[in-house]
Amino acid sequence: MGHVEIPDTDLSGPVGLRGAPRPRTAASRNRTAALEQLWRAPTAQRDPVGPVPVRRKPAHGPVLAALTDLLGLAGPAWLLLRAGDQPRPVAAAAVAGLLWAGLRGARGRYTDRPRNGPGGAVGAVGAVGDWLVLIGLLAVLHTAAGSPVDPATAVVAVAPGLLVAAAVAGLRRWPRTARRAGRARRVLLVGEASGVDRAAELLTSRTDHDLSLVAAIPVGAARLELEGVQVPGRLASCPAGDDVPTVLGGVYAHGADLVLVAPGPQLSGDRLRRLGWGLHDRGVALSVLSELTGVAAERVRPVTAAGLTLLHIAPPLRGGPQAVAKNVLDRAGALFGLLALAPLLLAVALSVRLSSRGPVFHRQVRQGQHNRPFTMWKFRTMVADAEQLKAQLAVVNEVDGPLFKMRSDPRVTPVGRMLRRTSIDELPQLLNVLLGHMSLVGPRPPLPEEASRYDEREHRRLAVKPGLTGLWQVSGRSDLSWQETVSLDLWYVDNWSVAADMGLLARTVRAVTDGRGAY
Repeated sequence: MGHVEIPDTDLSGPVGLRGAPRPRTAASRNRTAALEQLWRAPTAQRDPVGPVPVRRKPAHGPVLAALTDLLGLAGPAWLLLRAGDQPRPVAAAAVAGLLWAGLRGARGRYTDRPRNGPGGAVGAVGAVGDWLVLIGLLAVLHTAAGSPVDPATAVVAVAPGLLVAAAVAGLRRWPRTARRAGRARRVLLVGEASGVDRAAELLTSRTDHDLSLVAAIPVGAARLELEGVQVPGRLASCPAGDDVPTVLGGVYAHGADLVLVAPGPQLSGDRLRRLGWGLHDRGVALSVLSELTGVAAERVRPVTAAGLTLLHIAPPLRGGPQAVAKNVLDRAGALFGLLALAPLLLAVALSVRLSSRGPVFHRQVRQGQHNRPFTMWKFRTMVADAEQLKAQLAVVNEVDGPLFKMRSDPRVTPVGRMLRRTSIDELPQLLNVLLGHMSLVGPRPPLPEEASRYDEREHRRLAVKPGLTGLWQVSGRSDLSWQETVSLDLWYVDNWSVAADMGLLARTVRAVTDGRGAY
């Protein structure tokens, strides 16, 4: 094949979805030099090149963060429990601290790349969700062990731990946020044209990941449909000896640090295995795209059988201990919310009653779990004859699908607009949660006329209880298209967990404070 000259390419190239490429370091320059030497060598001399060493970062940060969380909760808890004359303050504080650090470690808070997913929460928001889970676990331990510690005092005692964890999480996340451009992984896509097009479209249309597409190497002569993707080379339709050099050339030319393969009939089995050998021997990371969509990583477990790698997919949660825990937390949380927010609810009721003609509450039939109807409660935010005016406004609906939304709905009262922006109008639904019609977290409850127009895919939203908040609430609310709302709800239906619910409740606070998409 002879010598191939590669120009001195500027690695500042295409900017990724999450920012600019990571800056070149001494390690990356050494790696680039090794790849350049490999690429410029004759074909026969390429295989003997050994692996390129990869420098590992020391793991001091996660250890220090875990230790800070442990001491940041256990220390103040011991002082407060001791000041409150609680029995065995040292043991209680130690148990709470260890449980806190273990919980945050199990939820991936000490890793550089936290677990992803629509339900994920990081930084201070993730700390709030973790703290709520801790309170639930301590309540279970308190009941099971018959602890003499006063529950209210215990909650106050572990509160400083939340502040410490939120501060530490923010400090750890700040440099990563400042270097967000450098953290984006530069991806070289390899595969048949159809698979590359599909993967490239997803990578470039979504921002909930840290993958930056820099180039693609298709298999065969088919043309890529997606414009703007650089193609440094092609692989033959049939297995060939230059697969590894061609892919490594693309890696070197575009500074990629991950090769993402979209497998197909022309790139699978032994050919894919040999490509993996060649890349891994040179220190290049390799990932294989799966056809699975809408499945959380926690539900997928790789297994082997007859030399094949199988992906076992756990069924969605529909019963068992987590469902029982969710129901208990829903009822307890709704009761606590109604009691704690009683003064606010009374003040809002008076404002609604005095500001416009009509009842304080708006009662509306919605479809719940398994399409069972129930009466949902909200504070009235529209004029009294809003339902009669809806038919006249149908032609100016701003949302596709069966949902009706208007950014400047003339039926909304001034007080109602404020209530909608802050989502306070939804608080009476705590009564629905207490009665078992709804959950604290779940899909949006549809109107009967909306549910009657559901197709088979959309009807799956009704497999779980609707929620007071959910992925749609923290992801844009009314700014979302109908299909985006359905996709988020279906993700939740298939992948919910109690831990994810706690994270979503914490993220709801930020979404409500932000106010975007509320109208």
